Parts: sequence; structure tokens; C-alpha cells
Amino acid sequence: MKEALFWETAEDGRVKCFLCPHNCLISEGKSGFCRQRKNVKGKLYTLNYGRVSSYGVDPIEKKPLYHFYPGSLIFSLGTLGCNFRCRFCQNWQIAQVEDGPAVGITPERAAELARSFKGNIGIAYTYSEPLIWYEYVLETARLAKQKGLKNVLVTNGFVNEKPLKDLLPYIDAMNIDVKGFTREFYKEYIKGDLSPVIETVERASKECHVEITTLLIPGLNDSEEDIRALSRWLGSLKRDIPLHLTRYFPNYKMDLPPTPVETMKKAREIAAAELDYVYLGNIRNEGNNTYCPRCRTLLIERTGTVKFQGLSQNGKCSNCGREINIVM
Repeated sequence: MKEALFWETAEDGRVKCFLCPHNCLISEGKSGFCRQRKNVKGKLYTLNYGRVSSYGVDPIEKKPLYHFYPGSLIFSLGTLGCNFRCRFCQNWQIAQVEDGPAVGITPERAAELARSFKGNIGIAYTYSEPLIWYEYVLETARLAKQKGLKNVLVTNGFVNEKPLKDLLPYIDAMNIDVKGFTREFYKEYIKGDLSPVIETVERASKECHVEITTLLIPGLNDSEEDIRALSRWLGSLKRDIPLHLTRYFPNYKMDLPPTPVETMKKAREIAAAELDYVYLGNIRNEGNNTYCPRCRTLLIERTGTVKFQGLSQNGKCSNCGREINIVM
């Protein structure tokens, strides 16, 4: 265990955690909503510091990040727990548990490992929710930055302002999961709130490279109105923020049938009216390529491998010269 950041003593031996908007008031011997921050004798401790439940070297496109060093590899780490209760959780074996198999990897060792893999650009904090791994992520990201490595956060964005501000200087890119675009959906199926996620996207998009993922679930968050509202909001921030619309399949506590492919294509069409780059996920060889928003030249082809086609070395369309929102 390690003493946590962002908490204060409350009455009757309880402590209040200020890491995420749940702002849990935690009694002695109990843990917060995320299961990983515990009151031990009137102090708040993080239970998952340095505990790695999953790790590996992944293509950056799996995060998914399509406009951040495309075609590169990134060392990926995950832990236990989450501050959401998504009924359709895709990583429930590690995210929706209090304890489980894990290995100890210090921040120093994580940075060493990241540097040892050929072609690796840095560290991605992913698989489960990295923001409840905050103390470890902060220390590891700071060390990785010193060693010239990139830091990527794959997150649900449900975090308070101060922790996010303290972490952002060390983060190079984020994929933020906007799980739906109504407060009702977040309350019913996520056990969270949409507003803090919106604030995270708006703040992070000013500080680092940001891409957005939304898993479309039939009849719950895939209406044309929801897609239009989501894409208009993103477009009002930056029209060139990449949006990944991902196809739902039954998982964890949700057994609805998979999202129809036609629904996915229609959602992409709606979003593309507001955004330059809209991708489809969980559909084989469909909606993965990057095209120039101006002249529609194929820039990057993704069919199992990543092939640069019409993208110049300075990040512009080789046909019309349009500058592309891409980090290379």
C-alpha cells in the first residue's frame, strides 16, 4: 500500500477522497467506489500502487490512437479496479474486481522495460481505468518523460480538476472514452456522470493530443440525436479531433445483440458532417483508413498493417497540401 493523494480527514475517523467526482466518504477499514482506495486507521491508501494486472507491447492503433505516431508500438500497462460500473465492461475481469492476479513493477522498472523494446515509443496506461492508479501513473509518467518516452492515457475521463491538471504536463496523448451523450445513460448504465467527462475532454484537448472513443449500444446510446449532439460538441472544440465509433458486442452483464453494421455506418455519416476524422471500430476492414478532409486522398491505409500513402513527412496531404492533425 501507498498513502494516496487528494484526500482529507473527515468526522468519525472517516476520510474523503477527492481523486474523482464520486468524492467518496470512506469509513475505517472500507474502500471507495473504485475498490482500490482504502481508509486504514484514518489515512487513505491506494491498494494498487505498482500492481500490474496486464501488460504487453501493442500497436498504438489498439488504444485506439490513429493520429499519434501511427504504425508505432507502445508498452502497455494496466491494473485492477475502476471508478465506473459499466454493465457492458469489456475488461471486467480486471476492472470490476477488488483483487486478482498481479505482478509488481516499479516506475523505474516500467521505464526500463519501455526502453528495452525495439520500436517502442513509450508507455500507455490502459486496459482498466488508469486514473484510479493515479499515484503510480504520475510517478511513472514523470520518470518516463525524463527518459524521452511518450506517455499515453486511455481513460474514462472521470476525474476531478486538480488531479487532472497535475498529471497533464506529463501526458502526450489521451484516448478518452465518452460512453454516451446523456446524463441518463451515465446514471443508469455507468453509475457515473457525463459532465466531468466533458470537462476532462475540453481541458485535455488544450494540453495534449486527444482522440475520443464511443461504444455504440443498440437502443441505448446510438440514436441519431445522440450521435449528432456528440459530434457537434466535439466539432465545436476542434473539428479535427478523431472520433472512434466502436461496435458493441455482448459482454459482462449486458446481453443485447451486437450493434448492426448499418447503424455504425449511419452514425459515421452523421458524425462526419461535424468532424474531419471518424473511424469505425470492431468492424473488420471497415472505416479504418485516414483520408484528407479537403481532397479525400488516401493518407493512411489500415488493413492489418499500417501503410502511409498520401501523407508527407511534414504531416500534410501530398496531393493538396492540407495540414493534417497528426503527431509523427
